[in-house]
Amino acid sequence: MDTRPTEHVSRSGGERKFPKILSMFYSYVLYSKKFHRFYKGHCQDLEQRLKEHNSGKIFSTKPFIPWEIIYYESFETLENAVKREKYFKTATGRRYLKKVISI
Repeated sequence: MDTRPTEHVSRSGGERKFPKILSMFYSYVLYSKKFHRFYKGHCQDLEQRLKEHNSGKIFSTKPFIPWEIIYYESFETLENAVKREKYFKTATGRRYLKKVISI
């Protein structure tokens, strides 16, 4: 089984439809243009999770609304998505994201 992530970068900032594939998990990076803040997380439904962040349901992201998904990777297992999220939060992971995301 291939455990490498599928990478996706969004630079549009507009409304975007994300692929709905059964049993896929995602690690993602949100960006708040208004506050120049980043947030890293994981989920199973990107569209629903973005709605939750932008509706104020998530305590840690509520003060920095609006958010947009600027990067995500898809995985076949929750375990791999969580590992990748944790990697994004390390110094090495932040350097990697800086290379692939130009803001």
